[in-house]
Amino acid sequence: MTDFNIIRQYNFPTIIRFGAGAVKELPDHLAAQGLSRPLLVTDPMVAQLEFFKQIKDNLTSRSFSVEVFSDIHKNPVKSDVEKGGDAFNSSGRDCIIGIGGGAAMDVARAIVLRIHHHRDLFDYDDLIGGDQYVTEEVPYFITIPTTSGTGSEVGRSAIISEDDTHRKRILFSPKLLAKIVYADPLLTMDLPAFVTAATGMDALTHNLEAYLAKNYHPMCEGMALEGIALIDQSIAQAVHTPDLSSRSKMMIASLMGAVAFQKGLGVVHSLAHPMSSLLDTHHGLANAVNLPYGMRFNISGFEDKFRKIARTMELKEETGAAVVDRLFALNRELNLPVRLRDAGVKQEHIETLADLAFADFCHPNNPKPVSREDFLKLYKEGL
Repeated sequence: MTDFNIIRQYNFPTIIRFGAGAVKELPDHLAAQGLSRPLLVTDPMVAQLEFFKQIKDNLTSRSFSVEVFSDIHKNPVKSDVEKGGDAFNSSGRDCIIGIGGGAAMDVARAIVLRIHHHRDLFDYDDLIGGDQYVTEEVPYFITIPTTSGTGSEVGRSAIISEDDTHRKRILFSPKLLAKIVYADPLLTMDLPAFVTAATGMDALTHNLEAYLAKNYHPMCEGMALEGIALIDQSIAQAVHTPDLSSRSKMMIASLMGAVAFQKGLGVVHSLAHPMSSLLDTHHGLANAVNLPYGMRFNISGFEDKFRKIARTMELKEETGAAVVDRLFALNRELNLPVRLRDAGVKQEHIETLADLAFADFCHPNNPKPVSREDFLKLYKEGL
């Protein structure tokens, strides 16, 4: 039973300008804030796309001085952040705009931290209490998502890996929240099918794990359930025959999942993170392939919650088993693997993956405890 004598704090994020064409408001917003020298932080692929060039051209045509930083890895590392900070300082920027998916957002947010905080970057790791050192002001920060997956455009944290060990670190502070988000579904219309599928399953994982996470946060749970419904309704069309409606539903559901998982994540993310660090697996793909197995692990003892998930997905049988079957079917429908071996995992990786998963920071919020042996069993089951 929940103890309502305990005082809890709930945080919901920033201004979101959502809808087709929202990004066109960017130049006027910058001008209204007295900003004229933005650093656009993105990844190498997005930097070459037509919509990115159009965003840049719309700014330069209004006499903004624009600098682009795109020298980042798909799983960002500390040196990416350091190079981005150097680019900000050497070119005299006055604000930062993160444009892209999770990698670009993480690097942009970490650069925001870096500009006026000069300790070693990982001194600010939230898992060792580093948020206490985030005491200075930060540059004005705007985010523009181009995928519907991580939802990190509305986040307050960045996940950055060590260059050598690829151990993931979390940089966190409410100061790292974007001042405004331009969530324009038109920017996702030309995403390749695989990217749409993998990032979309990432968003579904966020919503599912947030709903199940052990902390008491009914506002996040309600948001997560609606996010699950929107993704279940729209992801297949967004992948195979995208239109504005399906892309819009995926984008808002991604935002909702990112807000909801302030409640916590769980076993699936702890299974997925080691695949990205050890094998450089796309994060969304790693979540997608592990999702059915992690959800099946969680059913026992939480049948009521899975019944509500099944009802939200409008499944014929309102059971955890039906939810798991739906997740397997969804991966197949989206042409994503249902076995770890088809995502690059080999038998010789299993022991190391289990060690890394058990050390991961997400599973302590899983609704039930997860031991190293549980992780080993889940990887073997999924292989």
